[in-house]
Amino acid sequence: MPPAGVLRFHRARSNPNGALDALFLATGEAWAAPVSRVEGEMPAASLRRGERRILRLFHFNDLHNNLTLPDERRGDSRIFSQIVHRHRAARATAARDEIVLLLSGGDDHTGTVLDELLGWDAAEFKSDPAYVAYSAAGVDAAALGNHELDRGGAVLRTGIRADAAFPILSANLYGSRHLDSSRDYFPAAIVAAKGLRIALVGLITPVDTRTHSAADPDLAVASPIATLSNILPALSPLADAVIVMSHCGYGEDSNLDGKAGAVRHLAEGDIVIARAAAKLCDKPLLVMGAHTHTVLNAQGLGPGTLIDGVPVIQAGGLGSHVGEFEMTVALGEARARTMQARLHALQRHAGDFDVEFERRTIAPLLARVRDRLEEALAEIEPGVDLSPAAILGDRYSRECALANFIADALVARSAEFPGGKADLAIVNSTAIGNGLEPGKPVTFKDWYGVMPFADTLQVAEMTGAQLWAVLSNNPPRIVRPEELAGPNPPDVTHYVSRGFLHFSSGLRYAIRLGASASAARAEDATVFGKPLAENDPRRLRVAFTNYLGAGGYGESWNGNPIGGGVPSGIASYDLRPLPKTDLGLVFRNEILAFIRAARRIGPATGAKLDGRLALR
Repeated sequence: MPPAGVLRFHRARSNPNGALDALFLATGEAWAAPVSRVEGEMPAASLRRGERRILRLFHFNDLHNNLTLPDERRGDSRIFSQIVHRHRAARATAARDEIVLLLSGGDDHTGTVLDELLGWDAAEFKSDPAYVAYSAAGVDAAALGNHELDRGGAVLRTGIRADAAFPILSANLYGSRHLDSSRDYFPAAIVAAKGLRIALVGLITPVDTRTHSAADPDLAVASPIATLSNILPALSPLADAVIVMSHCGYGEDSNLDGKAGAVRHLAEGDIVIARAAAKLCDKPLLVMGAHTHTVLNAQGLGPGTLIDGVPVIQAGGLGSHVGEFEMTVALGEARARTMQARLHALQRHAGDFDVEFERRTIAPLLARVRDRLEEALAEIEPGVDLSPAAILGDRYSRECALANFIADALVARSAEFPGGKADLAIVNSTAIGNGLEPGKPVTFKDWYGVMPFADTLQVAEMTGAQLWAVLSNNPPRIVRPEELAGPNPPDVTHYVSRGFLHFSSGLRYAIRLGASASAARAEDATVFGKPLAENDPRRLRVAFTNYLGAGGYGESWNGNPIGGGVPSGIASYDLRPLPKTDLGLVFRNEILAFIRAARRIGPATGAKLDGRLALR
């Protein structure tokens, strides 16, 4: 690793299925200090002043392993093969002066049963399905997204080294004991194609990345703007065009688009990044975004997506779209003269796709998990409504039968935990991704939709007073009745990232809503029938996820103001200092074990409304 202030380039092997003539990767701690010297092997300028190239970019982001969505009734949704079909057609018909790239904005993992191929450590690893598919498709580079780290740096490292034939970029992530920033990922790259030199720099969100975990205690994320300020002035003279691959989200410091059902904290979003980049770079420049699942360029480029002359693009999420961006680059010109951006909606049960790619690359991945995918786990008892329509709103605004089921199942499973059974369990509302369709057996695939995230479990030793403080911080986070009835209600089918919590049946309480979020209060709380008070000395073992134990990131159980559209800057309770034991157990797997044993989901197994939360 070169010393601080130095960026060192070396030539590397590009994806053999991609479009690059040459790839040069940077090493150096760009997050730590301004880059004052660049050294190593770099591509020489080969175009004459005024000579032009058309840079055409196909981009996708936040695919979350939604490569194909199997559906026996309506036909599989061949999401990634649709992207491949469109990209390959463009490459096949490209003009002599046209470069066609394929880039990922990150969050390529976490979301479908294909995640199971990753395992939870190097011994369990089978393959990285996203990186297998991207390598075969000809992806030229990918940004590192926050969900790449859900299963830990060791699993990500294994997947990268086994299956990624393209570079992974992130300039502001550092300190991992598992990931080598000069081998597994890189702050930047310069790629060359048809004489055009293109600099790529990656950025990751400082809000939602799982840092400082027990397994990787020194992993950290620096400010995207500070890092960009350090690296971009040194990088841009080496290239003819620059792409900032930002996994920081569309917006300034907050966002109300994409997967967010209410305002979401970003810290430093792509609008701010574009403004900063415009001042730091005098070359044709693009910010390729991700993280917020924003369908950004349906109408091309406009005031919200052309910031100080810098285009900002993003292509939805979960395979909703593939983006296509084109700009004409003339050597010596500070900005591209012509630019256009468009989105192509991907079809769920139709659409042109690359048949051979689906057969050769995607089908073998699906075959490895198909038996597990269709495994029937349980029956939903008659009269029990756990449908998406019933569950998705309840998780944020009232007692929720599915949250009750999960919390009580976690307590039941804790009888087998190291250290003994937990007294209580806490489930954050955004841990529930979907409901269950009535009238059919619950399959493994269905439950993945309910619990899509790769959280592990912790048990905290809490006093009754600490539990009371947590409970007292919960009422301001609820989605209130007047919000739902108002002219601009939060979209409860998406993520409302306020950190509202649900509890197992041993804890019962009421929320007095009051006139506003700041007036909402918890009252009449009991634990196993005994009143819970501010100075309660009882000692309790409480189970929750490592996501909450790390402070809930953007959901603010970390001392920061509660977000998600809650006004008044209400401070959050900080769960991070609580003494906790990391169990090394996967939250979803424990609930699946409970379901497999019970074989039924209904009132007898905890899927019910029992009045543990009352609204007043």
